[in-house]
Amino acid sequence: MKIKVHWIVDGIAELDANNQEEAEKWVNEVLTQILNENPIFSEKLGAKAIQGKAYLPGNSEN
Repeated sequence: MKIKVHWIVDGIAELDANNQEEAEKWVNEVLTQILNENPIFSEKLGAKAIQGKAYLPGNSEN
């Protein structure tokens, strides 16, 4: 029997960068490298996309 699993990996990277675009670019490059070096993510787990958005932390995130 074929069963489909829709999965999401969620996380928050905290890093030093000059701006939000630089931070997003760095995280995207690292995640893309991990996915390329581990084809099981796409071949067996069906990974199709990486999505993220940089933001400046608010008071509640100190």
